Amino acid sequence: MLLEHIAEYDAPLRVYLRREFCLSSTLVKRLKFSQAFFVNGLPARTNFAVKAGDVLRVVLEEESPAYPAENGDLDILYEDEALIALDKPAGVLVHPSRARNTGTLANFLAGYYGKTGEHCAVHPISRLDRDTFGVVLFAKNSHVHARMHEQLRCGGIEKIYHALVFGAPKETVGLIDAPIARLSETSLLRCIRADGKPAKSAYRVLAKDAHSAILRLQPLTGRTHQLRLHCAHIGCPILGDPQYASAQSQAYSEAQGIFGQQLCAHSLRFTHPLRGEEITLFSRLKICSNSCILDETGV
Repeated sequence: MLLEHIAEYDAPLRVYLRREFCLSSTLVKRLKFSQAFFVNGLPARTNFAVKAGDVLRVVLEEESPAYPAENGDLDILYEDEALIALDKPAGVLVHPSRARNTGTLANFLAGYYGKTGEHCAVHPISRLDRDTFGVVLFAKNSHVHARMHEQLRCGGIEKIYHALVFGAPKETVGLIDAPIARLSETSLLRCIRADGKPAKSAYRVLAKDAHSAILRLQPLTGRTHQLRLHCAHIGCPILGDPQYASAQSQAYSEAQGIFGQQLCAHSLRFTHPLRGEEITLFSRLKICSNSCILDETGV
């Protein structure tokens, strides 16, 4: 990716790199040894004396990831020079782990970049559980990832989920405020516990019938398994949830022929890190609504 800026004042190049290009000091140090900085088309060091009117360019290219690049189906919702968003199917990991190094979206993205000839890394911005499906966003380099991570930290990225749950909350609209902690030091599972980290989720009932409901969920914090735990906490576990479902909800799921976790990352709204425009992406995947009828305009 190429970043370009026309200088408006006299200053050392390093000032422009930090102030105008918003590169982190760590990234500047890494790039200074790879001939990534140019002034008026010529390579330049960070102490170069920039004059007003000079054309500054930064070339951002990254090494291919260590894990193998693979061919795989990708449902691309959005792509530009900085970002790519995919519609993740259920049952697929976002990124390799110690236990599995192949068959993930990251492997397929590495294979895709190999075909397009882009020198990109794979930096997940929004992560989904294996069984959760819907919109997932990736940055193509560490600079964009850092800027998006800061936006995420400041609450500037809005994530909306749809979930099919067993039963229905008493109130149509509400806030679930329940701290989340590890079930144990060695477990990957979480639990609701008073000494856990603060966790808040907003919900709205979109539709319901006698046995189930469709909820619009917005995580206001980013804890592991947050929405799944919070739904179970208010007595409305997500249907098909393999870890946090109740015996009743499991029986109902089986009776209805629902065997996959019914949690969809429905939409993602953010500000583009380079252009400043607001972007909203929607998943094309749907939860198994059964007898609940969802008005698709009620996002």
